[in-house]
Amino acid sequence: MRILHVLNHVQDIGNGIVNAAIDLACYQAQAGFEVAIASSGGEYESLMKQYQIRHFTIAELRSPLEVLNTTQKFREITQVFSPNVVHTHMMTGVILAKLLRRNSSYVLISTVHNEWQSHAVLMGIADRVIAVSHAVARSMQHRGIPVRKLHVVANGTIGTPRHSSIDGIKPLPLKHPAITTVAGLYHRKGIHDLIEAFVQIADEHPTAHLYLVGNGPHRAAFERQAQESPHRSRIHFEGFQTEPQRYLLATDVFVLASRQEPFGLALSEAREAGCAIVASDVDGIPEVLDGGNAGQLFPVGDIKALSEALSGLLKRPEDLETWKLRAQTNIDWLRVERVHQETLWVYQAAIAEMNRTVCA
Repeated sequence: MRILHVLNHVQDIGNGIVNAAIDLACYQAQAGFEVAIASSGGEYESLMKQYQIRHFTIAELRSPLEVLNTTQKFREITQVFSPNVVHTHMMTGVILAKLLRRNSSYVLISTVHNEWQSHAVLMGIADRVIAVSHAVARSMQHRGIPVRKLHVVANGTIGTPRHSSIDGIKPLPLKHPAITTVAGLYHRKGIHDLIEAFVQIADEHPTAHLYLVGNGPHRAAFERQAQESPHRSRIHFEGFQTEPQRYLLATDVFVLASRQEPFGLALSEAREAGCAIVASDVDGIPEVLDGGNAGQLFPVGDIKALSEALSGLLKRPEDLETWKLRAQTNIDWLRVERVHQETLWVYQAAIAEMNRTVCA
């Protein structure tokens, strides 16, 4: 089987869509499939070479005009590589692959991550649509994507080839108790809520520190918010980290306060690292946390509930340890190997359906 993934880029910048696609491509190549990626390039090209994944350079596809400008290049790629499967992970890629398929024999697969974006419905033009959580699948179904096309393949990070095994990673010497988030600094990630919740508990817990691991376009606004607090010296902006596990292994409480979150790869990483977890009860987050068994859920946007959850864990060390153990219970399903196998089944079903149509 020859598999072509289409991405905007393969940069190591903390983009969950790219990270998940790179993990999948590496496992597919390791399983003996011929794998290629078409993108504008990036740091992961060196990893791809290690796994003998071919890279075809195309312009970053961020608008319909760029799609039109890339049509000839994409046509050449499909002629050279002759894929059985074209797997697209972003909206512009699926449009390009659909428009240029014509008489080509590949099946077209799309993976929907950020279904909350208005144009995500266009991912439904693929032959099969993979949703990264049941919440995403329900949303896509409500927006008109036929159930017969939809498949849920939840994300996972355990066993990722993008960094060393967690057993070989040395924790950082963080100040304790350490509260950490690993997230892009966007408003939808609930960073404002997390900072405000920390400020509310800071007097009661004078040794607690907050670590914000990630970058994003709204960082300056969050830094201003932190600077206006009397606890500014205990709020640390750590920027993007290629190995966030160094923070997670030293973290007491991991928080994901997102307002919108299709899955949350960082939750998978936090569970593997054994953090006690507090996260917003929205979209795919409860699924990653086994319905609340592996982490405490609070109503999305409820700063008071978040601050109470944090304070409760910091006041009761026995509860903190209990939730750390619960986070690491039942995590085998978060392995990349499972993602690879379930994705392969989707490919095989789509190919079988195409063959039946051709023979009919």
